[in-house]
Amino acid sequence: MNFHRNHWLLLGTIFFGFIGLAFIIAILPAQWMQRNTEPLPEAEPLSDIEQQGLEVYIAEGCVACHTQQVRPLPMDSPWGRPTAAADYALLGPMDVWRPYSPAVLGSARTGPDLSNIGARQSSETWQYLHLYNPRSVVKESIMPAYPWLFEPATGAEGDAPVVTIPEAYAPEGGKVVPTQQGQALVAYLLALRQVPIEGAGGTTQTASAETSQDSDASAEGGEKKADAKGATLYANSCASCHQANGQGLPGTFPPLAGDTVVLAEDPGEHIDTILHGAQGRTIDGTKYASPMPGFADQLDDGQIAAIVNHERTSWGNDAPTVTAEDVTDRREAGGE
Repeated sequence: MNFHRNHWLLLGTIFFGFIGLAFIIAILPAQWMQRNTEPLPEAEPLSDIEQQGLEVYIAEGCVACHTQQVRPLPMDSPWGRPTAAADYALLGPMDVWRPYSPAVLGSARTGPDLSNIGARQSSETWQYLHLYNPRSVVKESIMPAYPWLFEPATGAEGDAPVVTIPEAYAPEGGKVVPTQQGQALVAYLLALRQVPIEGAGGTTQTASAETSQDSDASAEGGEKKADAKGATLYANSCASCHQANGQGLPGTFPPLAGDTVVLAEDPGEHIDTILHGAQGRTIDGTKYASPMPGFADQLDDGQIAAIVNHERTSWGNDAPTVTAEDVTDRREAGGE
């Protein structure tokens, strides 16, 4: 065969060779994986509104910046445990015209991974604020705003949630209501919760020796400056609501700077709040309806101690620090 003279033969061989390799290397292995991978025992399929939210997620281009694949690397550990193939087993074809599972894994890590965002940030209010204008909750965010997923509040919204926007970013009237698409997208985001896998990391409750030593040294020496570990953990888990400066968002998320619970001599309530979360508390005359998630299943005792110490020694706060053993005692007490 004279390939360099018969262009049709050359191009045909390249074309069909490419198709064959695509089937052998990509399509057939993917189909085999789809057929032979079982979902994790505790995994649940998306509800109708969550499925609608997935379609909005894809249509709005969220996959262009956010991944849903946590790599087994230290830099990915704040986002959850390493991803397993079973995490995607319940994702099916979108419809008859798209007979394949949606590509939610992503490749660009411009924004944080969302595999476990429903557990990391379970506040519906925060999610709406973040969609309306990301800068309202994360000042350094480069994510675009999605105001078309909201409408002005008129007072006749029925069951639709009314979201109060911080003054600096608020439209006329100061309040908005998410559209059906906005509600579906937030429902989908809140459904993104990793099912624990024993030994996979990310949900261990055993304090690491390094973190415990840091916390103990801080307690014994009366150290009043937050260590780098606590600052990093706070930035990853807490700052999106309570802000990097500990001032919170007025009327939405309470401040930690000067807070009586944070400054209390007895750290029990402070530790319990981080372990088990809180909702509906009235602080300095303001009732905060937005729920705070608990971190008992996401952070170990040494990590929670580091966050507590960071909060108790930052932004002018000056309160006694704690050790990992203090957190262990409160965890075993179950918030009693």
